[in-house]
Amino acid sequence: MTTESKAARPTLPASPPLTERQEARRRRILHTSAKLASRGGFDAVQMREVAESSGVALGTLYRYFPSKVHLLVATMQDQLQHMHETLRKRPPSEQEPGARVAQTLMRAFRALQREPHLADAMVRALTFADRSVSPEVDTVSRLTTAIILDAMAPPAASRHPAQEPAPPAPTPEQLSAVRVIEHTWHSALITWLSGRASIAQVKIDIETVCRLIDLTAPDSQR
Repeated sequence: MTTESKAARPTLPASPPLTERQEARRRRILHTSAKLASRGGFDAVQMREVAESSGVALGTLYRYFPSKVHLLVATMQDQLQHMHETLRKRPPSEQEPGARVAQTLMRAFRALQREPHLADAMVRALTFADRSVSPEVDTVSRLTTAIILDAMAPPAASRHPAQEPAPPAPTPEQLSAVRVIEHTWHSALITWLSGRASIAQVKIDIETVCRLIDLTAPDSQR
């Protein structure tokens, strides 16, 4: 798209925030989606059944989520948000940033391992997502990035704000490493779900790629 065509294109108004009632309805829908996926995976999530179990009209469901893929990617957003909150309450205990990230991602992986059908449904939805689902997919990526960046930061208990400056922002090289780690974690989920990798192998792969965090630190010896 050229600069002229971009300038000529009208700016779309931002979607208004959901009312309390709409948010409650959305949460019911996401809860139902996760429940059905946990029982039978991707194929078990049928839009008509989601609508009926959530107590909403089918047309209303499609206004919230235009397709099953939109719904399951949004379900993954919701699961990651809950996971992020849980991880913040019990941050990693390792000393090195790379080891903290690896510990955090393995805890997240084991949480998904407890719900393999749900994990498979969400990962398949990400795989099937086209450009129409880009905003939702981008949110999933941002949440994963936030989980990794939180894990990289020193534990709060070891910091003394009055005596020490805040930890430095990640370098561009570290942010590139974070993207590689995201890709590896996603790939590890796929290979485990398809039975092509054991949990032990996933752990080795995650720990190996997370060493990039330390290798790209400003004070690393390269």
